[in-house]
Amino acid sequence: MTAASAVLGPAGSQRRWLMGLAAIVAVVSLWPLGRLIVEALAPQGSLDLAVMRRVLDSPATWRAVWRTLDTSLWGTALSVVLGCAFALVVSLTDLRGKGVLVFAFMLPLMLPSQITALAWIGLLGPNSALLQALGIAPAPGSAHPLFGREGIILLFGVEHAPLVFLALRAGLRALPRELIEAARACGAGPWRAVLQVVMPIAGPSLAAGALLAFISSVGNFGTPALLGIPANYTTLTTLIYQRLAGFGTSVLAQVAALSLLIGALALAGVLLHSWVARRRDTRIIGVSQPVPPWRLGPARLAVEVAIWVAILALVVVPLVALVASSLVPAIGVPLSLHSFTVAAYGEAILRQAVTFRAFANSLLLAGAAALVLTLLAVPLARLIAWRPTRLARFLDLIVELPFALPGIVLAIACILVFIKPLPVIGVSIYGTLWIIFLAYLARFLALALRPLLGGLAQLDPALDEAAAAAGAGFARRLTSVLLPLLAPAAAASAALVFLTALNELTVSALLWSSGRETLGVIVYSLQEGGDTPLASAVSVIAIGIVVALMALADRLGRSLPPGALPWRG
Repeated sequence: MTAASAVLGPAGSQRRWLMGLAAIVAVVSLWPLGRLIVEALAPQGSLDLAVMRRVLDSPATWRAVWRTLDTSLWGTALSVVLGCAFALVVSLTDLRGKGVLVFAFMLPLMLPSQITALAWIGLLGPNSALLQALGIAPAPGSAHPLFGREGIILLFGVEHAPLVFLALRAGLRALPRELIEAARACGAGPWRAVLQVVMPIAGPSLAAGALLAFISSVGNFGTPALLGIPANYTTLTTLIYQRLAGFGTSVLAQVAALSLLIGALALAGVLLHSWVARRRDTRIIGVSQPVPPWRLGPARLAVEVAIWVAILALVVVPLVALVASSLVPAIGVPLSLHSFTVAAYGEAILRQAVTFRAFANSLLLAGAAALVLTLLAVPLARLIAWRPTRLARFLDLIVELPFALPGIVLAIACILVFIKPLPVIGVSIYGTLWIIFLAYLARFLALALRPLLGGLAQLDPALDEAAAAAGAGFARRLTSVLLPLLAPAAAASAALVFLTALNELTVSALLWSSGRETLGVIVYSLQEGGDTPLASAVSVIAIGIVVALMALADRLGRSLPPGALPWRG
């Protein structure tokens, strides 16, 4: 057997695997998105731009587009300020307790947007149980300060700041120690070194984080729904939801056209980032030692206090307010020894069939998606990382597309594909858990793939080559050689998919039906129905599950490749 065949293994076996994976990716990713484009531009089977023109001629459309851009851009700016400051302090200084700080800072990213919004609604406003207990609540009947544009921008900034932090921290780890030491030797102070050396080199990473924050803001549904709809402040995601909820499937062509607008905004951000990256070359030659942390000296205590105050204000206090809202009998009742009750928790766990069913559905969907996507991502990562053919590279790009596009775009695409019975078998999955499950597969495959690609980058292909030289087929090498070596990365993939899918709302908000509610949907529905204590209790339980899983994954994180868990260094 030649060396080349030993590296690649039996070509026919790998080709069959690659073609099979390509077929799966095409079904779960390309088919729905292609159907969305057809429905928007050719609803009757031939090119017809009448629907698109009606959508573009509507003042409501352009008002929603402007509000989406406005809140997303300002929210991204706030995310850059928060994420950049936190990344610089955590990555470059001798701050104490970095692990706990990063874990807390990452919570808004791991929690669903509707729960974060619910926590902030419970923190501020005239009906805040916490502020009423402290005697500092606004006057009864006054407008909630978060309802509308400013509240959405604030929460976008808080929710997506961890994305900026993660991207910039990755760039700061690659800083050349020699340049930093040279700048300090020339008399540059810490701030001057940051502005003139650190930020120019880490600029592309900061731009990547800002891009992720912008795309996440454009596709966010939970925050604009809970904070915008009560103030009649409509963004593109809430406009699609209201149209579909009000008129049903009769407006599928219109919402498909609106979905293309959201997709165009997100893709514009991707293209802009690519253009910026091509015009700035900040590559470094060789490998440098990590930059030693800068000693804060007497200022360390003040910096630590400032960081912890920010964490308390942005993360902890809203969650405390959410707990307070769950411990009162009704909205507007101040928390006290006389009003304290855990009835909402008993109602959520023991008596409300819909909440129990939502927990069961979400756990089932998240667990199944984590298992299936991890098993699918292992061979896909192997073919992308160690056999980078044009088809493999194309699959890598296609996998990213449903994750980069807003979730509501994918939901509309799945409705269009699965509203009719499936070809050949003649079975319809519309209105069942299957349609949500398939949407999760498309949405989170990229999330499952990244830790595995990182794990493969650390492995030497020699063992796989030796197994191939001994005659082991591709499937045999996957199960007996690669899977044991990739077990930590595979566990990280499963954990990330499970945590993300457990409280997902943007996709399931348009795909759920009676009896198929998910956890994110039930929290939103309860809050919209005015049952804030029950919605808060369900949210607190969900937060407990997320934090417990994050803590468990963090405890096992020492055996995972760097970056597999986003909150670990």
